[in-house]
Amino acid sequence: MNIDFAGKTVIVTGAAHGFGRAIALAFASRGATVHACDVNEAGLAETAALGENVRTHLLDVGDRSAAQRLIAGIEAEGATVDILVNNAGGVRGQVGRPIEEISEEDWQSIFDVNLSGAFFMAQAVAPGMKRQKYGRIINISSGAGLGISLTGIQAYASAKAGQIGLTRQLAHELGAWNITVNNVAPGFVRSNPTTERQWDAMGEDGQAKLLQNIALKRLGVPDDIAAMVLFFASDFAGWVSGQVISVDGGK
Repeated sequence: MNIDFAGKTVIVTGAAHGFGRAIALAFASRGATVHACDVNEAGLAETAALGENVRTHLLDVGDRSAAQRLIAGIEAEGATVDILVNNAGGVRGQVGRPIEEISEEDWQSIFDVNLSGAFFMAQAVAPGMKRQKYGRIINISSGAGLGISLTGIQAYASAKAGQIGLTRQLAHELGAWNITVNNVAPGFVRSNPTTERQWDAMGEDGQAKLLQNIALKRLGVPDDIAAMVLFFASDFAGWVSGQVISVDGGK
């Protein structure tokens, strides 16, 4: 399957490491102009150094005005965003705690990046995609959005489930303009400092149990997630929308 994105303009959020970096580089290596966004400036610089046609932007996706400014700036240069990958997310340093210990700030901060950010970015690119009657929006959720959070973080499981609902809703709203909206739900992948800490915290018994529950008996890598994103963004998925695909080695 030859997938090419020459001439396409792509935005990837959360592109400073892990899934986002792998996704950004996968598009860039296939000819796209990639706008890599994150709050981590050093990580963005590392991503850009690894691929051609990668431009970087400091962006907090939970800031609606900042999202609007980014898209306005890209369009002012004569481009329209063809593909948006909402990968920014995570647990923002939190760990699983009993429900009565969760503050309003703890709850909201996870929703800001995982759910509100996906909405704000989609909202910003939608007018341009409608004008050109073409677009691909791919949201990166989690197995936690389909089941439970392995780390017990209530807001994370809830926000990722909400993102899956947003995917389905936007697929129906935007489909008339030939805009597809799909979702990738990764399983546990050691892809960034947070997942490394989670892996270490499991201990040998927990790690063995996790692997035993995976059909393929091994962990995936960020490129496995990027491959599914490329499919959803490609012409091969032109009649696929509102779908959630688990990339988790089989559960």
